[in-house]
Amino acid sequence: MSDRSLRGMRLGSQSMETEAGVEPAPRQRVEYRTEDGERVFVTFAQEAEVPTTWTAKSGKEARIVNGDSQQEEATDKPARTHWDMLMERRSMEELEETLQKRLEIYRERHSL
Repeated sequence: MSDRSLRGMRLGSQSMETEAGVEPAPRQRVEYRTEDGERVFVTFAQEAEVPTTWTAKSGKEARIVNGDSQQEEATDKPARTHWDMLMERRSMEELEETLQKRLEIYRERHSL
């Protein structure tokens, strides 16, 4: 038996399913260009957020061609900080009251 090899399909390396009737997701092809004119094409899903810059295979940074990258960067909303989110939920009076309560608890614990 050791002189014969097992014959059959390579398990895991080939799929038994066909691609008949399968439609790929909608895509968009985006062009980027480096400062020295090298063109880079990248395919994204239609609903994907397209970055304004892309690193080419040469390692150079390429900027998007078919879009105004400065306008896209300017329309981004500023990041909400922890303080902004806190102020949406509480007023300054509530925060001051909570601070006073916590200070009283702290002083009671440390005065013993």
